[in-house]
This record gives sequence, C-alpha cells and structure tokens, in this order.
Amino acid sequence: MGIAETNWAGNLTYSATRLLRPRSLEELQEGVRRSSKLKVLGSRHSFNSIADTSGELLSLEAMPPEVSINPQERTVTVNAWMRYGELALPLEAAGYALFNLASLPHISLIGACATATHGSGDTNPSLASAVRALEMVLADGSVVWLRRGQDWAFEGAVVGLGALGVVTRLTLDLVPSFALRQRVYLDLPFSQLEQHFEAITSSAYSLSLFTDWRGRRFAQVWRKSLADSAPAEPIWFGAKAATEPLHMLPGCPPQNTTPQLDVPGPWLERLPHFRLGHTPSNGEELQSEYLVPRQHALEAMGALFELGDQIAPVLQTSEVRTIAADHLWMSPYYQQPCVGLHFTWVKDWPAVREVLPRIEAQLRPFSPRPHWGKLFTLPPEALGPLYPRLPEFQRLMKTYDPEGKFQNAFLEQTLRGMH
Repeated sequence: MGIAETNWAGNLTYSATRLLRPRSLEELQEGVRRSSKLKVLGSRHSFNSIADTSGELLSLEAMPPEVSINPQERTVTVNAWMRYGELALPLEAAGYALFNLASLPHISLIGACATATHGSGDTNPSLASAVRALEMVLADGSVVWLRRGQDWAFEGAVVGLGALGVVTRLTLDLVPSFALRQRVYLDLPFSQLEQHFEAITSSAYSLSLFTDWRGRRFAQVWRKSLADSAPAEPIWFGAKAATEPLHMLPGCPPQNTTPQLDVPGPWLERLPHFRLGHTPSNGEELQSEYLVPRQHALEAMGALFELGDQIAPVLQTSEVRTIAADHLWMSPYYQQPCVGLHFTWVKDWPAVREVLPRIEAQLRPFSPRPHWGKLFTLPPEALGPLYPRLPEFQRLMKTYDPEGKFQNAFLEQTLRGMH
C-alpha cells in the first residue's frame, strides 16, 4: 500500500510505501542507512516524478530549525527544507537579503536549488548560484560538507536532482537588504520587444512578461525596479501602466499578489509575485518551462506565437523571464544566459500532454532545456548534448551513491538516456 501523499498540484500521488520524518540528524542518518530506496520531499512543488520513489520518502520538516547568520562572511546557514519566504523574514530583520527570489516564496530551498529554479533579471542567475556550501547525508549515513572553490564535486552537487544524497543544510551568500518598487504594464506589443529586447529586459532588477501566445502581445509586464530608480512612466514602450493592482491570471484576486503601483517596499515583499500567506498562482494548475539560450529568445517566442491558437485553450498564462549564466553542471543555465518560457496550464494532463510535443518541436531548433521539476516530453537523447558535464555528474552519482539508493524511474530513464 502507498502512503497516499500527493504533490502540491495534486497531479501526482507518490508511490512510496512509507514516509519518514526524522527529528534529528542522527535519526536521519539511521533512516538513510537502513533504507534501500529513498527520495526527499521538499515543498512538493515538482509537477513530475523527479521526487517519487517506490521505496521510502523522507520529509525533513520535523528537524530542528536553524538560521545562523555570519556577518563577517555575509552568509547564512539554514535548514535546507526551509521555505524561502520563511527565511526572508529573519534575514530582513538582520538587515540582509538574498539576491533574488522565485515567483513563489512558498518553495523550499533544497527543492529550488536541486532543480535550478530561478527568479528573473538579466544579471540574476539561478537561486542555486547563491549556495556557498552544503551539508549532505550520503547513502551509507555519513555526512559530508562541500564548499565552493574547495571541493571538486561542489558544482555538480548543488543542482543535484536529488541523485547524490540528502542535503540537510545550506550556506547561502547574502547581500545588504534593499528595496524595490513594482509596476505592472498592460499590452506590450511583441514588435516592441523585437526592436528593443535588450533595453526592455535590462530596464528593471527583475522583469516578467505574461502572454497567452495569441495576438503577438504581452498582456502584462511586471517590472520590479530598485526603489531609488526613476519613477515608473505612464507609457513604456507602448504599454500603459496599470492603475490598480492586478493578478496575472484572469479572475484571480489581486490581494494574493505582492504590492504594485510603484510603492517602495522591502525585497521580500516585491521579488515574489505572490504573498507567502496566500494561495500562489491559483492552486489548480500544471506547469512546464523551457530554457532557451538568450541569443535565440526572440526567434523562440516568435515560434510560440505561431502556435498560439493551439496553446491558448489549455493555458492559464505564460511567463517569460531572463536568467544569467551559472557554473553548476546540471543547471539549464550552465555557462549560458537563458530566457525562460514558462507555461501555467489548466489542470488537464491529457490535453497538456497533447500540446507539449508541438511546443517542443517548435523550440527544438533553439536547444530548449526543460525545467527539471516540471512537465515535458522531450526524449533524453535530445537533452544529452545540452549538458556537457553530464559524464562527470554520472561519475559523481557512482561515487556518492554506488548502489543507486537515491535513483528512481525518472532519473534512470532521463539520465541514462542522455548518453
């Protein structure tokens, strides 16, 4: 019998036979040592089976909390299962910030880092790039620390896909706290983006464009600008500034979203799209995302507009963001600045499954890399050439997990097929 636990979206019921909830590092080590197959749950925000297992699932939520700020190093060491929104509160109180956040503050640090989740901004790489060190329990129950610039395995382990061990603590880089202003603009023509791509994407600290891929336009543009930058213009590249708070999904209440209308506020209340204590997005959805090299962004978007009539019937909204390059082996942004093409679907997997191959075929000339925690149908052989450090990552898996304790069907099919 399974444990009847589901992911956040409710589209996946985990296959595990048991859910472990250790309350100490020693109890965790013993549970890992005794298990034959094991996967770790974060905030359950993966839409595919990357965190599923036929063995045991491990939740770290009962472990003792920790937020340890080091002012000299300007770092924080924290439980890896903490949610970003929960970590942001003590950091802000101490005068610090993370350089970026995802659109949802509800996700866990370890889940976001393990799958290379990102926010937005031309100079902002993935959230995982903030990791300076990590503590990990290996298959035999032993504990290792890996540190940036000191351990050869570090850049392979940060975006580890849950394939190497149980990450229990993370040390993250901090920056001084900062303030932002958020303004939403309406109806940006795609032609303006084609003519002024660099100017538009670099115009704010973080920027998101929302579209349904019909009409060659972006219904909304969310600009998150530093508080000391120039006030928002009423007309910007042909788009009009909104005069009331908005949600990017039609019919959803704007009170779930972070403050807009160019009102300054702390980073933790502006970088995410959604408030921590409210429902993110709309809660009834599926998600996909494809990362394409920045130099192909306009061509890739043009290709998607050609499919607008096929995409829109099963789409709630689509978000376009820029992400800077990083140096993490299994990151989709490894040595490559990217543009993320994100899809928030209606909760209808048969319908979504039918349209995904069409999108992937349109994007194939632009070497799309799917988000590791979201839905895609690209075959592994199409992904292999896009990850030049894959052979080293596979060697890392054999070194740290020789018996395959942390493997599952998703990883075995995807990584093995990527040869």
